[in-house]
Amino acid sequence: MSGKYNTLDDLPRTVDIFPLTGVLLLPRGQLPLNVYEPRYLALVDTALAGKRLIGLIQPTLHEDKSLTPPLNAIGCAGRLTGFRESDDGRYLITLTGICRFRVTEEIETPTPYRRVRADFAPFVGDLKEADESNFPRDRLLAALRDYLARRDLQADWKSVLGAPPETLVNALAMLCPFEPAEKQALLEAPGWDERVDTLVALLEMDNAGPQGPASVN
Repeated sequence: MSGKYNTLDDLPRTVDIFPLTGVLLLPRGQLPLNVYEPRYLALVDTALAGKRLIGLIQPTLHEDKSLTPPLNAIGCAGRLTGFRESDDGRYLITLTGICRFRVTEEIETPTPYRRVRADFAPFVGDLKEADESNFPRDRLLAALRDYLARRDLQADWKSVLGAPPETLVNALAMLCPFEPAEKQALLEAPGWDERVDTLVALLEMDNAGPQGPASVN
């Protein structure tokens, strides 16, 4: 998959988008989605017939309040790397993040889904793997333990401890129940180091809340 997108020239100028509030896709992250709305079933059909790219982006308003809510300026393009159709007609798909993009304009289209002109140039660094040499694993794990304990959540610590840094950071950023604005901050972090710092800060700020960190047995 990575060999298909090595330079900006490998990326399209327009992207069909899937607006989802509170959902985050990051470069090289893997996001499972359950697709059931007719317009997004059509979006997946188009992606399967073409380059298999879909842009995931958060609206600035909850989509239930508008069929075409305004969009955040930055989203992430993902390649459709997993697909299964359920007996009731839903699509169970996996998107693997490729590169972030900035929306320069929305394009009128007769399709039921939306399309934007995308500028990938500010995020060309997403096409290269992160430099993980300064990864603060111990600090991140300490913050994560307290964060999960406050919510009475469990983690597969064997997997957490053995996960490569970028895999771990992407998974936590995408799966932790952060607010939509916090998810957007993780997406818009300029680079790897800033994303790690943002993730740790979000975990630690939550742990410093009124209740204080919970104990972990």
